[in-house]
Amino acid sequence: MASTIVRWNPFKEMATMQSAMDRMFEDAWKGNFPSFAGWTGSDTPALDIHETDNAYEVEVPLAGVNPADIDVKLHDNVLTISGELPQPKVEDNRKVVVQERYYGKFSRSVSLPQGVDSNKVEATYDNGVLNLTLPKLPEAQPKQISVKVNGNKQLPSKN
Repeated sequence: MASTIVRWNPFKEMATMQSAMDRMFEDAWKGNFPSFAGWTGSDTPALDIHETDNAYEVEVPLAGVNPADIDVKLHDNVLTISGELPQPKVEDNRKVVVQERYYGKFSRSVSLPQGVDSNKVEATYDNGVLNLTLPKLPEAQPKQISVKVNGNKQLPSKN
């Protein structure tokens, strides 16, 4: 039975570990840890994205944010939502005992996997929730292809 000798390269394993540590610290600095308030970090709101055949639907809880202070941009299939949550005012005769709510500027960017028709994007804000509908470009939508039999057009099957 022959065995193969493989030279161990400790630097390769250290580089792999360094890369994993770098990703962990980047995530920590970006605030990619869940919190009770629905924010994943100090300046990053949580969001949900659902996909249909024709569009992406985005839901972002932004309770307490004035709709006029919300900025939504779409550029090169990157959706960016930013704004500012005002600092709560505390009267002079009161002192803060616990303050867990986030306030200040926030921004969140997400890359979308397929092309979006930026001219047809719709945004609504209701009960503290921002809802976006981002229609896919026609070429990104699924298409039904009919099969011809002996040159005659056949209707698509309904599965």
